[in-house]
Amino acid sequence: MKVSRKLSFFFLILAVFSILSCKPKVKTEEGWIQLFNGKDLNNWVIKFKGQELGVNYKNTFRVEDGILKVRYDEWDGFNGEFGHIFYKGVFSHYKLRAEYRFVGGQVKGGPNWAYRNNGLMLHGQSPESMEFEQDFPVSIEVQLLGGDGINERTTMNLCTPGTNVEMGGKLIEQHCTNSKSKTYHGDQWVSVEVEVKGGEIVRHFVDGQEVMSYEKPQLDPRDPSYFKLLPPDGNKILCKGTISLQAESAPTEFRKIELLDLGDGCGE
Repeated sequence: MKVSRKLSFFFLILAVFSILSCKPKVKTEEGWIQLFNGKDLNNWVIKFKGQELGVNYKNTFRVEDGILKVRYDEWDGFNGEFGHIFYKGVFSHYKLRAEYRFVGGQVKGGPNWAYRNNGLMLHGQSPESMEFEQDFPVSIEVQLLGGDGINERTTMNLCTPGTNVEMGGKLIEQHCTNSKSKTYHGDQWVSVEVEVKGGEIVRHFVDGQEVMSYEKPQLDPRDPSYFKLLPPDGNKILCKGTISLQAESAPTEFRKIELLDLGDGCGE
């Protein structure tokens, strides 16, 4: 009887120790999908200005060490060959998260404004619909910028290739509008998020803080692609579209790109 009690006590102590010594399981957030799988470029398609769809010009987009990289080590110089890599499908209401950083110097010949410059292109046209010599997809650009080590330079700005938005009920026709973010110098990783509610409102966040919002993303009648992309019902409000990343002469790295799909809500 005494032996049995000692054994029971021993197994009880062992069970308690096992529970205490176990590492807690890390819960993953439900519903989030990884657009970048950390291994390859499956489910992505590339379009460079002056190149056929699917051509990864000079091996610019690549995956190394679990990171999606924009690289220019195989380029002799840049001559306006802007590139974009599109994730498959079309999205309307969603949250998009990314972690990015700029590394190294700009390729020779890159424009001054493109120094440490990339972007999350949202509500974009399909890569198949782009013209052969088209610079950028018609889209809403969430502009990613890095500092030069001296001057202030916000990130998560808004640029509008072929589009416009409204802010406070006023139509904004200028190409770029700065956010309220701080400047991120050097090669540090930056965590960003975009909340997109179809053709209603878009919000930009940096490190969890909202830095910009705007409403009614829409096609710009001044753009040459306006009538080509305008739907049959004549509604110029952009309720859905593609998601893409840029290659515009600045080496960039992405280690996370994930999306929480909140549904369509755009109607037919």
